[in-house]
Amino acid sequence: MKRKETPTLLVVDDMPDNIDVLRGILSNDYIIKVATGGEMALKIVAAQPPDLILLDVMMPEMDGHEVCRQLKNKEASRHIPVIFITARNAVEDEARGFELGAADYIAKPISPSIVRARVSAHLALADQRYYLQELVAERTSELDSTNKRLEQSYLSMIQQLGRAVDYRDNETGFHVVRVGNYSKLLGRAAGLSELRAEQLMYASMIHDIGKIGIPDHILLKPTKLTIEEFEVIKTHAAIGAEIIGEQDAEIMQMAREVALSHHEKWNGKGYPHGLAGDDIPLLGRIVAIADVFDALTCVRLYKTAWPIDKALEFISNESGQHFDPSLVTLFLSLEAELRRVAIEYREAADEFHSAEVSQP
Repeated sequence: MKRKETPTLLVVDDMPDNIDVLRGILSNDYIIKVATGGEMALKIVAAQPPDLILLDVMMPEMDGHEVCRQLKNKEASRHIPVIFITARNAVEDEARGFELGAADYIAKPISPSIVRARVSAHLALADQRYYLQELVAERTSELDSTNKRLEQSYLSMIQQLGRAVDYRDNETGFHVVRVGNYSKLLGRAAGLSELRAEQLMYASMIHDIGKIGIPDHILLKPTKLTIEEFEVIKTHAAIGAEIIGEQDAEIMQMAREVALSHHEKWNGKGYPHGLAGDDIPLLGRIVAIADVFDALTCVRLYKTAWPIDKALEFISNESGQHFDPSLVTLFLSLEAELRRVAIEYREAADEFHSAEVSQP
């Protein structure tokens, strides 16, 4: 869904030089409004809400955190993406910003290409959220009694994904699609009904939604994490459960259970609660295998893709340690179907990235 008009950005900074820099980077593509303080910014937003706000943190009288808090507490402005631009780059500073509802965090000195990319990405995500909200409203009015509960569940999931967009999302989508398909195959083999296996496929697609609350310099670090950094990473399971929240829709209840439990291990050495054996929810045990298998067979910042044979051998070796032994046996029996999914979506990913590269 594309905007019909040129988007309007509000740049908030008490330093005119900083405003001029951002104006120079963005004015060719966007309408730029400026505010030199928090009170002025709030008045501008109340009079005519912009499409996105670039907000300095360290300002006199009212700092950026307070401005963001007030924006997110008002119905008319809480949907506006807020990107903090600041010299503060400590983990706790970023965490506070995301807790207040910021969409992103760019450290000074800024890179023009990064600023343009982040602004473009968050405007596109905001457009997508508006479109999905309109779709929810339209589809809700059209649902008939025979499929209303199932459709409402899917729409509820979409709404929660829209909420996640307000945090951050750098995933192309192919990882979660593959994990969803692997989870469906294994769930069906484990005895889930066709409907419940289908629901698990969708629920598992947001198993790592909590990672959008993890700072980039940790989440995207290309080298080995420190002990402290890994402790931050481990919080994503609880963050994901919090984002999804307590929902009436069964599929969202499944999604919350998966987000919270897919890093538990059969031997009790997982996180966040150190559950062991059958105390780990079945859905979490299923997605744990699907998630690790896909992570092994795909390229990551810190590794090359493993051959499928080697990944299956790893899964087998972790039977009774990381993974439920009975589920491992079932998973290994699905090798032909797993290969089909891996090849199908690897080709789709290659096409996607080729299209990105070819764009001017």
